[in-house]
Amino acid sequence: MAWNEPGGGGKDPWGSSPNNAGPPDLDEIVRKLQERVSGLFGGGKGGGGAGGGGGGDISKRTIAVIGAVLFIAWLFTGIYIVDPAERGVVLRFGAYAKTTEPGPHWHIPYPIETVELVNVDEISSFSHKAAMLTKDENIVDVELTVQSRIQDAANYLFQDQAPEKTLRDATETVVRKTIGGSKLDFILTEGRSAIAATIQERVQNLMDSYKTGLLVTSVNMQPAKPPEPVKEAFDDAIKAREDKERLENQAEAYANEILPRARGEAARALADAKAYRDRVIAEAEGRTSRFSAVLAQYEKAPEVTRERLYLETLERVLGGNNTVLLDVPGGDSLMYLPLDQLIGSAKRSQASSSDRSRPDLSRNTTASTRTPDPRSRDTSRERRGR
Repeated sequence: MAWNEPGGGGKDPWGSSPNNAGPPDLDEIVRKLQERVSGLFGGGKGGGGAGGGGGGDISKRTIAVIGAVLFIAWLFTGIYIVDPAERGVVLRFGAYAKTTEPGPHWHIPYPIETVELVNVDEISSFSHKAAMLTKDENIVDVELTVQSRIQDAANYLFQDQAPEKTLRDATETVVRKTIGGSKLDFILTEGRSAIAATIQERVQNLMDSYKTGLLVTSVNMQPAKPPEPVKEAFDDAIKAREDKERLENQAEAYANEILPRARGEAARALADAKAYRDRVIAEAEGRTSRFSAVLAQYEKAPEVTRERLYLETLERVLGGNNTVLLDVPGGDSLMYLPLDQLIGSAKRSQASSSDRSRPDLSRNTTASTRTPDPRSRDTSRERRGR
């Protein structure tokens, strides 16, 4: 019952009488609290042997339960979850044990094992800018940006003390070596992408040899610039180079326009020449065939064949001539009839609508005498004699 209730014995909880005007004894209070706690775990005084034995069993059972609960709670502290962008590095007594992939995992709880989570998808970048000497002893300002991420979490944590600083130092070394082995024109024009790729490859090789655990994802190189004191001269050189490229492109376009046309004309000329060759060959073969046929006939009848050839030749030569020569028997003079003029006058008279007299044939027909060539006359007589 409460100390202040009737029958409470007139004592407070600490066993002191209310009539005692002094403060409670602290040592007595502590001693009684210790006795109460000891009584809970079976360590109290008094009581028989049986009662004392039962209290000891209860205290052992309680300690076992509490210990089991604490052990299970300690085991649960070893559960951890690795995010998709992370890797878990397990340390056993401070030494590297293993690397875990994303997902739920369990490790032996502290202080035996600990886990460090490392973000391997985070991209870090830094810029590097410096004036460097080229292979042809020119100075150029180079600026580039290097991006990287963690590739191996264990190497990143334990193999290199400062991986980021190592990456910066390696980048500076590689850039100076690459720029120093290239010429200025190559750096300023088409060589920028090739130089960036070379720098990335060489830096990655150094990172792998140092086991920093870093992966160089990209190297972006800005257009190189000449130093300010000579920038104007470089601009003029670049403009001249651009003019050269423009003229070369125009010349190439003109060549692409002219060459197909020239090739077409050449092909046409070759085709015409081939056709002419075939025609000449065919004509020659035809003449050869005709000559062979005439030769065969000549061998059979020489006189008849000779006369036929002579007449065919005269017909071919004089067939288109409008002049007619009449041989006057018993005289040396020849009658000349200009048939072309006669035919032309007849056509003009028919086409005219006016009434005009017919032309006098005696005026248009003239008997001209000329001294014939003795050689032609003798030749004609010989042919007629035949």
